[in-house]
Amino acid sequence: MKSKKTNSTNPSKTKHWSKTVTEHSHALQLEKNVFTWNSPEKIAHSLWSSALQSTQRKGTPLQSAMSMLNFYINRAGKNLNPSQKNTLLQTKIVLRKIANSHKTNKERSEKNIPNKNKRN
Repeated sequence: MKSKKTNSTNPSKTKHWSKTVTEHSHALQLEKNVFTWNSPEKIAHSLWSSALQSTQRKGTPLQSAMSMLNFYINRAGKNLNPSQKNTLLQTKIVLRKIANSHKTNKERSEKNIPNKNKRN
């Protein structure tokens, strides 16, 4: 069986890399304790808002918000309370609904803009 490699000079640096990412990531500025809230809607709206405001994200707001949510769920693993895990899984559904609603509203507004090149 292979053993995990650790930094021989400071094992704590490699052992808790995910904590550092969560605390110091510049991709999204998350509200404090957002993943511990009990409302999937509140969590989803907070993640969505953070993703929209982010200037450092590389994907769409949905990809960015979903990525951070999945990161938290995966890193918590077995230590995540089952009811909180359920709340976070429901948050994914709400996030998709928010993204679809945002996309639909954007498409509607684009269709209502008159074409300046069109002759009357």
